[in-house]
Amino acid sequence: MRIQSNLAGFSVSRLRRVLADLPRARGYRLTVKPLRYRTGPHLQAECDYETKTITVQVPEPFRSFRQRIPYRAKRIKSRRQRGNAFAFRWFYRNILFRTKTDVIRFLYCHEYYHYYLYEILHKKGSAETACDRFALEHFR
Repeated sequence: MRIQSNLAGFSVSRLRRVLADLPRARGYRLTVKPLRYRTGPHLQAECDYETKTITVQVPEPFRSFRQRIPYRAKRIKSRRQRGNAFAFRWFYRNILFRTKTDVIRFLYCHEYYHYYLYEILHKKGSAETACDRFALEHFR
């Protein structure tokens, strides 16, 4: 996997060490960039199947922040919402991202699972809660 870094303080060799114990997205390029935000830090990443690129953006300036991560949805039957057959109860975990490394590892795991679903299993790569579940289990 080729790695490119536009993030100050994170060279390619440092990113290789940060991601050393995680699976590799073969044939893809990983780009790590700063994310300029207006109101508060948040998570932002993308897996582009056409250009075979995983882009991870790290909030700059960085400060610790909490993010509510949905990891499961349970379909519920509601008598009040007869027209809406897809009513769900969502389950969340509040995750504290203390360092840029936490953000990079979490987002890479999430996007890696998109890659895995699409390229390896040949399924739709849009299973967000499955990707979040994978990332929650493997990023730390």
